[in-house]
Amino acid sequence: MDFNVKRLAADAGTFLSRAVQFTEEKFGQAEKTELDAHLENLLVRAENTKLWTERIMKQTEVLLQPNPNVRLEEFVYEKLEKKAPTRMNNHELLGQTMIDSGSEFGPGTAYGNALMKCGETEKQIGGAEREFIHGAAINFLTPFRNFLEGDFKTILKERKLLQVKRLDLDAAKTRLKKARMADARAAAEQELRMTQSEFDRQAEITRLLLEGISSTHAHHLRCLNDLVEAQTTYYAQCYQYMVDLQKQLGSFPSSFTNNNQSAASGGASASAPTLPVSASLPSAGGRSTASGGFNELRGSSASRRARVLYDYDAASSSELSLLADEVITVSSVPGMDSDWLMGERGNQKGKVPITYLELLN
Repeated sequence: MDFNVKRLAADAGTFLSRAVQFTEEKFGQAEKTELDAHLENLLVRAENTKLWTERIMKQTEVLLQPNPNVRLEEFVYEKLEKKAPTRMNNHELLGQTMIDSGSEFGPGTAYGNALMKCGETEKQIGGAEREFIHGAAINFLTPFRNFLEGDFKTILKERKLLQVKRLDLDAAKTRLKKARMADARAAAEQELRMTQSEFDRQAEITRLLLEGISSTHAHHLRCLNDLVEAQTTYYAQCYQYMVDLQKQLGSFPSSFTNNNQSAASGGASASAPTLPVSASLPSAGGRSTASGGFNELRGSSASRRARVLYDYDAASSSELSLLADEVITVSSVPGMDSDWLMGERGNQKGKVPITYLELLN
């Protein structure tokens, strides 16, 4: 019990000595041991590394998840060590809406089929985005967070300990100056040597940790390369998806008058945007000729050969699935809807939409 009391008294005395030294330094009443320039520069670099790592992390999180409410929810689940619920992202939501609307309008119509193709592409982009976010979180955000929550906290702890050792050293210097008796002076000199040794040892430990920031920068550089590679892959996937979609939409026949051309003929000064060659639609004249051929076919009992313009998936057993550029035989059946013909491919037979066909001579 007496030992514990003496220990508590000694700790209280040490704490009081540090507090007095710190206060006197603040008021300019006591000298302060300055750290060497190299150590000070290392401390500044560590603080800057922490500051900019936090800022880069924050903006990366905003890029990967722009919705602050979702970010907060994910943060809470992470702290609770629970898995956040899986939800569709914006591309996937748009894609599903397009698919649903295309199904409502009818996959056999040009507009309905186009909506469904656009929807599938949007969902593909959504999947690529999900993979990109997952990879960026693991390969970029996690190492940055580990530095802040691991290495830098260790540096901060050792830096605070260095500050304590420095206060003990300066307090010992002050007591030595105030010592008058030989015995008191000898004890103060011994205390000074001990506190100086502890300060030097702690300064060396802190220096070694701070010099490790160079390795942190090298590691973060590799993480940065990983992020750039992930972004390159993601954007390349999205570009390819859209190019493929544009080619598919470019083969759709046009059954309407171009609004931009109509506006231009009416005297509007705005110019119509130029579409890529692969996305251009058949001319109105070509469509008119094709429509005439279909009208003649529907008015007779003959059959004609037709080229398939683009893929079509049968929506029921009464329909025939089609592949782009294949040639099939088509004929008219009494009572059939004017937008459909009966298609034959070998022993296979079923309804096909005329908007997917081009009659051959």
